[in-house]
Amino acid sequence: MLPFDPALFLLFNANAQTPAASIAIANAISSWLPTLSAVPVVLGLALGSKALRRTLVLALASMLVAWAVARLIRWGFPTPRPAQLGMGMQWIEHALRASFPSMHATGAFALAQALSLGCTRHRRWIIVAAWILALAMAWSRVHLGVHFPSDVLGGALVGMASAALVWRSALWLRRRAGMLRPGQAQ
Repeated sequence: MLPFDPALFLLFNANAQTPAASIAIANAISSWLPTLSAVPVVLGLALGSKALRRTLVLALASMLVAWAVARLIRWGFPTPRPAQLGMGMQWIEHALRASFPSMHATGAFALAQALSLGCTRHRRWIIVAAWILALAMAWSRVHLGVHFPSDVLGGALVGMASAALVWRSALWLRRRAGMLRPGQAQ
């Protein structure tokens, strides 16, 4: 837990005076968004252009790398959740696994960063939607009391860095295979 965590956590964590709609929205984002996000990804893989399919494959690879890195961090540095420290209110059932980094935030930010790296200006709305949804996911995890702000910030950093690593690696491999000339865009 970082020094700013207690104050920010209590600011964003839902309490007894929080409107029920706010808690319901956070719960829906946290519970349903990962599954609902799979629908456009599957449709894009099935029906999209070659460039969109490549972007989505690299986005899925980015998420996989991000989750693996997050699991290693959790294994090496297990940190308690707010409820384990008697802080705030927890609005959803959650196991007592390590809290840092947030796996939900890790995946959401890996997806958003990967889409940012792969989508063209003609698909700017996809990028904007992905970042809004990633931020909503981060907010929901703190609002529901299952993560500290540093947990979602750590997840965001792991996700974005993993996506950048996957994209740079893919670009290097394509150049090495002779598919791109130096200086040519993706």
